[in-house]
Amino acid sequence: MWYEKIIAAHLDVTDQVSHIERIKSDRYFVWQEDGESVLAADDLHAECAITGTTDLFTKQEFDPWVDAFGEALSSHGIAWSLSSVQYEDDTGFIHYEWSWEVA
Repeated sequence: MWYEKIIAAHLDVTDQVSHIERIKSDRYFVWQEDGESVLAADDLHAECAITGTTDLFTKQEFDPWVDAFGEALSSHGIAWSLSSVQYEDDTGFIHYEWSWEVA
């Protein structure tokens, strides 16, 4: 299943990962699916991929999980892009967000 690939990519980096819910930690991933990308042909779904996002919340500057996660996604054949990096003043977290698509 598609979600097995996503889970495996996260677990290649750490077990500090959750689906949808935040973890009470200073460093963790949260992922969620948010839709699908469909290639239609002859009025049918010829190809379908699930789209989603992964967020890394960390207090480590230049966190090595950032590069490791990109490598993990690629090694599982998952298309991805780093969508944004933000500093959250109120929590002190550096917040990375990836968008991904998996068949």
